[in-house]
Amino acid sequence: MRKPTALALVVGLVATLAGFGVRPPVPRLTARHTGDAELAATVRAAVADPAGLRGLAVAVLADGRVRTAGLGDREPGGAPVEPGTPFEIGSVTKGLTGMLLARRIAAGAVRADDPLSATLPRLGGPTAEVTLDELASHRSGLPRLALGPTDLPGMWWANLTAGNPYGRWDADRIVSAAAHETPGDGRGRVDYSNVGMALLGQALAAQAGASYPALLDREVLRPTGLDRTVVATDADGLPAGRATGTRAGGRAADPWLGSGYAPAGIGVWSTAEDLARLVGALLAGTAPGAEATTARFTEDDRNRVGYGWFTTRYGDHEVVWHNGGTGGFRAYVGFERATGRGVVVLGNTDRDVDPIGLRLLGIDGDAVDDEGIPLDGWVGAALALGFSFLGGVSLLRTVRRMPDRLSLAPTAAWALLYLGVGHRLGDWSVVPGWLWPFGVGLSAAGLVAAAYRWRELPTISGAPPRKRLASLAGSALVAVPLLVAVVA
Repeated sequence: MRKPTALALVVGLVATLAGFGVRPPVPRLTARHTGDAELAATVRAAVADPAGLRGLAVAVLADGRVRTAGLGDREPGGAPVEPGTPFEIGSVTKGLTGMLLARRIAAGAVRADDPLSATLPRLGGPTAEVTLDELASHRSGLPRLALGPTDLPGMWWANLTAGNPYGRWDADRIVSAAAHETPGDGRGRVDYSNVGMALLGQALAAQAGASYPALLDREVLRPTGLDRTVVATDADGLPAGRATGTRAGGRAADPWLGSGYAPAGIGVWSTAEDLARLVGALLAGTAPGAEATTARFTEDDRNRVGYGWFTTRYGDHEVVWHNGGTGGFRAYVGFERATGRGVVVLGNTDRDVDPIGLRLLGIDGDAVDDEGIPLDGWVGAALALGFSFLGGVSLLRTVRRMPDRLSLAPTAAWALLYLGVGHRLGDWSVVPGWLWPFGVGLSAAGLVAAAYRWRELPTISGAPPRKRLASLAGSALVAVPLLVAVVA
């Protein structure tokens, strides 16, 4: 056994070294910048760790002056980010939907206490009695998402593979799903709901006899001069020159598209320059529906909410804000009325940018906490480590048990597939990417050992052939979607 063992060790070492050449690529904010160089330097100083970030577009409003800068790259090896580069803004859109409600109330088209049954007659069930201001302030008692049992696997799979979870959700499907929901005991208490804000936007659009994108453009975007802000309900509506979204672990993310959840932040793109205009108009009180930013309801001792906008106290500072997150983007928009200072931070990975925005507002110290590792980050870390090493360990164990070829062949195939799963689906911003090549070396050593044993093994032994083949077929059914996830 000395010769094959030595050969396996040598091949494992060579494979490990080769693996470093294709190890998982983790985004990192590069030294490139555009726009205001001084602001770009200030932003870099506000970034605790550049790993997991690829590009940032930033605007700061202070002392009656607007400064903008772009940092890093739009995509791997691509053009630099500019202040006018479009980013997905996610739930920042909820603030725009809240402004749309305030605008429609001021115009006398709707009332704050109108139930959904008055603006969206086709909606049935208990949800129809929820009022517009309850939806706008997250006090509807509706869940975060309205999902049936058949929706959960697709939503989970899309999130796992950085796909688009909302493509099948149009306005009719949102209304149908909401009709089967019952506002819970939390009605009247602030509890964040994406489906609630989506219903609000769809109800306002239905009452106005327009689509949500058309109504928002007419009532809020154009009057504020946001001519680079678009609601893309399909791929044809995506803006030119946009940034590419990326998971912090390095995997490219599909744009989130879907007309049903658009009022909650799906498919909405904007720029740091556009959102700076929005913040300036909100500070001046000239934006249509600006009163949506007025805090009306209390969440806890630090947080209050208006129509789609939150107000949070940080020591002596009180900030009006909203953030946003999609599959490959993060956004933060905030301003402080007392100082007249405002900030926009857009990022094209799924790493939180809120702490950067708060630091740029002058809020430092214990009040600013960088995002810890969220649950999906721990899941990604488990995928990274578990799958990268599981295949090699399993293969070596199988070889030592002296199996038959019917056991050894699929185990060898799984060893290769697990490496791909770990590489593609793991979060390598949580786990160091240099660990993955060691999984490659382990699997390579196992493959050499398996090849050496192959000739002396029987084709099949042990359990009845029919049972073994059925087990092999079941294994293949699991392997196929994983292979799709790796290749896609």
